[in-house]
Amino acid sequence: MSTTESASYYDHLEKMSVRELLTNMNKEDQSVPLSVNKALPQLEALVAAIVPRMEKGGRLFYIGAGTSGRLGILDASECPPTYGVPHNMVVGIIAGGDMAIRKAVENAEDDQQQAWKDIQAHGFNAWDTVIGIAASGTTPYVIGGVKSAGSAGLLTGCITCNKDSPLAAASQFPVEVVVGPEFVTGSTRMKSGTAQKLCLNMISTSVMIKLGKVKGNKMVDMQLSNKKLVNRGTKMIMEATGLDETAANDLLIRYGSVRSAVAAHEQNRDS
Repeated sequence: MSTTESASYYDHLEKMSVRELLTNMNKEDQSVPLSVNKALPQLEALVAAIVPRMEKGGRLFYIGAGTSGRLGILDASECPPTYGVPHNMVVGIIAGGDMAIRKAVENAEDDQQQAWKDIQAHGFNAWDTVIGIAASGTTPYVIGGVKSAGSAGLLTGCITCNKDSPLAAASQFPVEVVVGPEFVTGSTRMKSGTAQKLCLNMISTSVMIKLGKVKGNKMVDMQLSNKKLVNRGTKMIMEATGLDETAANDLLIRYGSVRSAVAAHEQNRDS
């Protein structure tokens, strides 16, 4: 039996108090970062392979079903506002289409051909990367998509929570984070989902840093989509230039990003 389907270390959950439930879930959750740590060499290899391809115009596709698909969409959707990149640079695709983000679509994950069709609908080039996300490592939709992407010359990777799965075998750069049995047997939205989220955070953040979207430790290309981010950007410009708040805010509004505002200030100062 796969690790993700093996029996929970806990039983008679319905007899536990709320405190016992929370304490035991938290205890299990603490093991997740340790499992991710063991997969760091695999994550490093995957990120190192992605970056030069994206520097040449490649994009990053996440494909998954259910919770895994939703986590991929979440990570992809956060890249444009955080790093100011185009919306089609990191793309999350879920089995069953956008309707499946909110409601399960019956049998969507069992179609081995559909993921590649979904990727093709976005267009693709030889420098693109496809990462399949599946806790079990056996989801037909994801395996089929990864295999087809690899056959077409795209870079392929995966995030799974079982060792030696079919998905890992189909991927050039597998990431295997074995978190052990779930608190509720088979409920991979729990520890497995947390592990996947951590890995996705690390992949996209590392890639964006290596693509130059962070300066120092600041998100200098973030979109100014609300007052909080405008205030954050203003403070970043104040720190970088020594300007007061009013001047820094004016500069930010005029140039639209922290990077452009600081560059304009330095150019004017040196001219």
